[in-house]
Amino acid sequence: MQRLILLSMALVLAIPVVLFAASDRDKAYCEELSVLYRRYIEDARGRRFDVEANVAMEDCKKGNTAAAIPVLERKLRQSGFALPKEFTP
Repeated sequence: MQRLILLSMALVLAIPVVLFAASDRDKAYCEELSVLYRRYIEDARGRRFDVEANVAMEDCKKGNTAAAIPVLERKLRQSGFALPKEFTP
């Protein structure tokens, strides 16, 4: 019984660490997508301002990676870019 309680406590304490690591990874990935978007798409000659991409990059800065990542991935793919290999789903 004590083992079960200790194991349960260990799992409960480990959850925030796992979530924090995942959020750091998502933030780093989001930032990398933003850099790629700015460098190769936003700054390209003849490009118009893309409100949706700009909102996604702002969401990324604010930590709202769940909203930002899919938009930036789509924008990069539509422009013919491959996603960073270590993050590709």
